[in-house]
Amino acid sequence: MAKRYRYAFARQDPPPNAILSVALAALSFLLFFVAIAVSYGTRQKAGPLVGGICVFATLLALYGFLLGLRSFSRKAGSHNASVAGTIANGVILIAWLGVYLMGV
Repeated sequence: MAKRYRYAFARQDPPPNAILSVALAALSFLLFFVAIAVSYGTRQKAGPLVGGICVFATLLALYGFLLGLRSFSRKAGSHNASVAGTIANGVILIAWLGVYLMGV
């Protein structure tokens, strides 16, 4: 009878910076809809408020992107959350910059 090898993979937790990066991406995305709702609700009379929300969301996406990149330096642990947070924040950051450059 052939010898059976049993492999066990240790559970690897993601770095805390990676989880925060994913949370910041979700918050920045949520603030996009908040800005749309505020603009629609005030019939486009709250320009400075909407602009402040958008700048804050852009800064959150930038900080989340940097946290996601920094979380790759940890050797032990899973990098799935690092990849998800970095890519999500990068895409959101490019979208925010596109909104600013279009002047909308």
